[in-house]
Amino acid sequence: MDAFLIEGGRKLEGVVKISGSKNASLPILAATILTEDDVYLENVPDLSDVKTMLKLLSNISKEISYEDGKLLIKQGGEVQTVAPYDLVKTMRASVLVLGALIGKYHSARVSFPGGCAIGARPIDQHLKGFEAMGVKIDIEEGYIVANVDKLRGARVVFDLPTVGGTENVMMAAVLAEGETIIENAAMEPEITDLASFLNSLGAKIEGAGTPLIRIQGVKKLHGGSYRVIPDRIEAATYFIAGAMSGGEVIVDDLIPEHIDAVLKKVAEAGIDFKVEEKRVVVYGGKRPKPVQVKTRPYPGFPTDVQAQIMSMLTLARGTSVIVETIFENRFMHVNELNRMGARIKVEDRTAVVEGVEKLKGAPVMASDLRASASLVLAGLVAEGVTKISRIYHLDRGYERMEYKLNALGAHVERIKE
Repeated sequence: MDAFLIEGGRKLEGVVKISGSKNASLPILAATILTEDDVYLENVPDLSDVKTMLKLLSNISKEISYEDGKLLIKQGGEVQTVAPYDLVKTMRASVLVLGALIGKYHSARVSFPGGCAIGARPIDQHLKGFEAMGVKIDIEEGYIVANVDKLRGARVVFDLPTVGGTENVMMAAVLAEGETIIENAAMEPEITDLASFLNSLGAKIEGAGTPLIRIQGVKKLHGGSYRVIPDRIEAATYFIAGAMSGGEVIVDDLIPEHIDAVLKKVAEAGIDFKVEEKRVVVYGGKRPKPVQVKTRPYPGFPTDVQAQIMSMLTLARGTSVIVETIFENRFMHVNELNRMGARIKVEDRTAVVEGVEKLKGAPVMASDLRASASLVLAGLVAEGVTKISRIYHLDRGYERMEYKLNALGAHVERIKE
């Protein structure tokens, strides 16, 4: 396995360009199942999760050409409506092919998904939505087996907002007969991007980005071209890296309103920055003030940035409190940060972070995607050398991270363990 060696204490300066969104690309890729025509996508990041989804599409029926963020997807030969365990086990987003297969072929056999071990992430709301549309769901030997003779629009009311559930039901509904209404829908930008992509192929979706989405079923989707939005979590990560370092970092090619909750919290911590149309300039070097952070569904503070802001707050002048409301097991980075000299105590879903003057390099281990990022941020500002093991987690969600950081003046080396 690969590891990072990070020589800390180097000032970050320069421009970092944000890649396409992982969490928007994956459902958009799954949605290409809904059309037999050619689809051309741009700004698709080169990540292990994306490669897994492409393997899954190839296994189902698609022919794929991918180079430098540009992707051409064509219809292949015989369709296989099965998503096998050996592909699905590594990535939770694989379950998104379920809605597309139901919508297009009225049949699917999809293994229960894997992914980061950050807590229980049941798909009961997804299945509830499909059943409302007339789909018969069975569980057989670890697989979700779905079948329907005639897919009908329905009123789907989620018990709580679910990003994957909203995406899955939306994909099933675009080719269903009649109108589907999704209430208590998730409002993340990735939902809006999926709806925009589907509409560009001829779907009729209104209200994406609000709690109420209306979908008028159509008989067929055509092909088309589409550019994926920038990755807001990657943007927030580099923004916080700049805030923690002593230099001026320009986070370029993002949509600033997508990280508004992060910007507000970092401003509350006393960090100086400037927001422009498609970039944010952050002026690092100050010790942050302590703040209170509570993760919420979008537009609240994202759970996917909780670990990164915790790294920043380990250096605050005072005590910060972080409450994780989304996932029950998302503080696995705490022990590793404490190994680097942080002072963090956790009780249930609350972390109390007592700021220290400096962190010190140490051997640490990544436990999930965003925890990995928090350890990288800590390593960048720590005294000495930090070794981060199991960085395959990072490769799932950050494109060429060591190259981007080194271009800013960091010293990050990828090694084989």
